Amino acid sequence: MTVYVDADACPVRAEVERVATRHGVPVVMVCNGGIRPSANPLVSLRIVPEGPDEADRWIADQCGPGDVVVTTDMPLADRCVKAGAQVLRPNGDFLTAANIGPQLAARDLMADLRAADPFMRGGGSGFTKADRSRFLQALDRALMIAAR
Repeated sequence: MTVYVDADACPVRAEVERVATRHGVPVVMVCNGGIRPSANPLVSLRIVPEGPDEADRWIADQCGPGDVVVTTDMPLADRCVKAGAQVLRPNGDFLTAANIGPQLAARDLMADLRAADPFMRGGGSGFTKADRSRFLQALDRALMIAAR
C-alpha cells in the first residue's frame, strides 16, 4: 500500500504526510520539480522529466489495487481507477468507476466552454477549510479500507 500524490499543485501535501505517517504508509510525491523533499522517512519525492503529463504517466504506471492516489486530474484519476487504486480529490471526493465518467464529461464540457469564450471570467470555488477537513477524513477512511 502506497499513497501517490500528484504534487505539483496539490493543496493537501502536508495533510497527506500527516495522515499517512499516522497509518505508517509510504507516500510518493510526484512532480516536475520545485518541491522540497520531506525529512519524513515515509515520504519520498519522485521528480519526473519536464513535459505534459509526465507525472500523471508515472503515477498511472505505478499504482494498483491497495494504493491511494490524490489528484485533481480527471484523465489520471480515470487511469488509476481502472488500475484498481482508490482515488481522492483534495476536497475529499472519492472518484470511482461509477462516477469518473460524468466527471470526465464535465471536464470536457468546461474545456469546450472556455475555448468558446476566451474572456470567460471566474473559475471554480476556492479551496476551503471544510474541503481540507473532508479530505483528512476521506484519506483516513481510504487508508483503513486499503489496509483490509
